[in-house]
Amino acid sequence: MSQPDPDTWRRQVGQWLATVLEPARAPDSATRADDLAVFHNLPEDEERRLLERCRAYQRARFDAGYQALTLPVDKGGAGLTAAHAAVFAEEESAFEVPPSTELISVTVRLVAMAVSLFGTSERHRDLARAFLRTDLLACQLFSEPGAGSDLAALRTRARQDGETWVVDGQKVWTSGAQFADYGLLLARTDPDVVKQAGITAFLVPMDAEGVQVRPIRQMSGGASFNEVFLSGVRVPDRLRIGRPGQGWEVATTTLAFERTASGSGNRRKGGTFADVLALARSLGRTEDPLVRQRLADLYVRAALRTATVERVARTSAAGGRPGPEASLTKLMASDLLTRTGQTAAELMGARISADTGEPGTYAWTRHLLGAPGYRLAGGTDQIQRNLIGERVLHLPPEPRADRAPFSQLPGN
Repeated sequence: MSQPDPDTWRRQVGQWLATVLEPARAPDSATRADDLAVFHNLPEDEERRLLERCRAYQRARFDAGYQALTLPVDKGGAGLTAAHAAVFAEEESAFEVPPSTELISVTVRLVAMAVSLFGTSERHRDLARAFLRTDLLACQLFSEPGAGSDLAALRTRARQDGETWVVDGQKVWTSGAQFADYGLLLARTDPDVVKQAGITAFLVPMDAEGVQVRPIRQMSGGASFNEVFLSGVRVPDRLRIGRPGQGWEVATTTLAFERTASGSGNRRKGGTFADVLALARSLGRTEDPLVRQRLADLYVRAALRTATVERVARTSAAGGRPGPEASLTKLMASDLLTRTGQTAAELMGARISADTGEPGTYAWTRHLLGAPGYRLAGGTDQIQRNLIGERVLHLPPEPRADRAPFSQLPGN
């Protein structure tokens, strides 16, 4: 199938966006706290209303043929190139897109893609479509209290019982679990092989008997993360994603999509350079040469991050799975978030530590407290550097002492 000309397609995208969204507003100094929060801190009823706004836009995108742009047509996508995806993101940035949530991002960009790529049955194709359109929402049940950066050390078990699997274990830092219909779960199904080889992926109905969701209160005030307990949860084999033992491949592919999504910059996470500039102007600090130097440094880093995202996107194969280069955009995104908060804090001084009633000041506290968490989400900064060093720069890998079967490793 021939690809549409990007310039012609750009005009088409812009015209469609104008029918469903309002033009973007310029940032001002009176920024609300939730606009600058890296992770949402909303009451449940407001979170549900936000989810419905996001879902309405995602459904419109899907119905117009603009969802999953680089996913092959036979997998439920548009079958376009990464350049087309970059064009869409550029055009979209000129409009007031509903502020997305972690759950929407996980559903559309991670779980839907994983099910599309690894699902084999008609049931899987129906679920992937429902996730892409956000008719169903899905969270990610990967991390555990003892398996974060070393995800392959997970201990949640799934044993087969006829046509079902019985799951026992605990997951943690699960965004949006309280609103999700399904969870993409990684569980150990074979402890007698090396740890990466004994993992299988499943879609677990979050309303299944034995699933318990408990919110985790963060230092920024929000409770968007949860811990999830699974006790004797029975999962039909038809909801297995990929072959038994293929879970690590499903996980690494999904995490690569997560790092691409984390670094892509087309979903607002915390404050931006424009917000910091507006803050500096409102405080009358833009004539200070040191402040101007800090602002220039922040602007350059933001521009470099944007350019890197575009370069990675344009050199990716259309519809292909993201490679370790996605770690670079994720690393740059988390670094930029941290520096953005630090610059805002330097501009405000002691005013960032308390709500003085001044517009646009206490809002930055949410950013400052949330940014460290982003250096952990989707793989820690240290893990990203290891991936870049070993898989992009081809440096010698770190020594490994966990090559034995999982059941023979210490602590098991």
